[in-house]
Amino acid sequence: MRKCAVIAVAAVLTACSTSGEADPQAASKTITSGALLEHIKVLASDQFEGRLPGSAGEDLTVDYLTKQFQSYGLAPGNPDGTYVQNVPLAAIRSDSTASIQARGRKLRMQRLDDYVAVSRRLAPVTEVKDSEMIFVGYGVVAPEYGWDDYKDVDVKGKTLVMLINDPAIPDASDPSQLDPNMFKGRAMTYYGRWTYKYEIAQEKGAAAAVIIHETGPAGYPWSVVRSSWGGENFEIRASGGDAEAAPVESWITLDKARELLAASGQTLDELKKAAIRKDFRPVALPARASFTVKNTVREVNSRNVIAKLEGGDRKDEYVVYSAHWDHLGRDSSLEGDQIFNGAIDNASGTAAMLEIARAFSRLQPRPRRSILFLAVTAEEQGLLGAKYYAEHPLYPLNKTVANINIDGMNQWGRTKDIVVIGLGNSTLDDLAAEVAREQGRELKPDAEPEKGFYYRADHFEFAQKGVPAFYTDSGTDYIGKPAGFAEEKRREFTENDYHKASDEVKPDWDLSGGAEDTQFLFLLGYRVAQADAWPEWKPGTEFKARREAMLR
Repeated sequence: MRKCAVIAVAAVLTACSTSGEADPQAASKTITSGALLEHIKVLASDQFEGRLPGSAGEDLTVDYLTKQFQSYGLAPGNPDGTYVQNVPLAAIRSDSTASIQARGRKLRMQRLDDYVAVSRRLAPVTEVKDSEMIFVGYGVVAPEYGWDDYKDVDVKGKTLVMLINDPAIPDASDPSQLDPNMFKGRAMTYYGRWTYKYEIAQEKGAAAAVIIHETGPAGYPWSVVRSSWGGENFEIRASGGDAEAAPVESWITLDKARELLAASGQTLDELKKAAIRKDFRPVALPARASFTVKNTVREVNSRNVIAKLEGGDRKDEYVVYSAHWDHLGRDSSLEGDQIFNGAIDNASGTAAMLEIARAFSRLQPRPRRSILFLAVTAEEQGLLGAKYYAEHPLYPLNKTVANINIDGMNQWGRTKDIVVIGLGNSTLDDLAAEVAREQGRELKPDAEPEKGFYYRADHFEFAQKGVPAFYTDSGTDYIGKPAGFAEEKRREFTENDYHKASDEVKPDWDLSGGAEDTQFLFLLGYRVAQADAWPEWKPGTEFKARREAMLR
């Protein structure tokens, strides 16, 4: 006689086989495009006001997620008996003015149109007066590549002007390609991220850091910088007060950078050529910059939401699914639609995590390891919710076997493949390849590694601590679609919807591919939870030594 029921057509029941073993394939089939869409419609509705941390939208989101986890029968994820982890944030709205003079010529500097500038110092006013400007190339110090853009130049108190991304060093044997032995060739390293550039500027004692925006190397247009940096920005409230940061952090448009350099007797093209040489030295500009940043600061007690499915014989080991619930809120200065609904970014990823949680809750017996479902706050503000969890884990990181992160889901139909960001980093890829083959699909590497997606999502905070982390993107080979379809759709989303009020549920969505990808991630997590061996970083990966040190 069977000891548990199978999946029924009209209702989701316990998933197990006739032998009494869990049936993950049956559980995975409960994940449907319709179920995903229903979650997305709620989370991306105008009622949720763009899910900004600290807003009424956060309260609605946390309540919705908590009730969903409770309805699945999942336990509170916080050992204190709640479904939340408090994340203390400071919300900072920076209103700035900027003035640049080059060889006696004053440049017009219009906030948001020409530049953005913020200060993560919590003082009401931060000023940088008449600071010498200096071009520091890519602003990188990378001993493993024998690279130092600063050399012995003292930049303390100066305004640094720097390029986005990694040094783009041509391959000597084929100048049309990048040298694979330097900064991973086309693939961005952490040195290319804006977060690193501001960190090194602070370390060097700079008064201000100005990054030259370029759409190609950055991976997004100026409108994303404008919307992301022009409103409230968040920081984790440090116990000692101010975050460690240069007084002013800024971006400047490409056109304005060219104007600045031309007024300084330089050209951007020539400076970029110089900056890809190891012997590059900072170039002092005959220009001075002044910034006044007025901060309005409010304390925000935000929340990560976490639920737990306790495992079996290895219940003290953990597989963590993560997805960020937050987006950009609303902008009352806009005419017309003011709400940044964030339907794809990341109501869709949150919906996928909820459906994975529901599928896991139907398995009997439970998986060997415990599964944590972590919906994090303030990703849009610099991965802050994930960072806070990684620095204040509710469960030991040396018992956390893997993180599977979900940020954005495929809304354009089924694909023959699935893209893994950072393919080749860990043995999670080997398990993923098995699952993909069972689906009749294949894994593919990121087609745009130069955009640094690996460093732009919440899994990176786990990876930095040494936890093997896995992150996918939509496939590129769409079933029944012409060549170039994926590239066209990605471009349309980036240009028209990414970090815009237009990221809403669309009538032409086809979430069949998103459902299949979510099933894939469920089956991968199940396999990790059941395996005898822990996932490992592969040799040469920058996180391998951190994991090994953690497990000693």
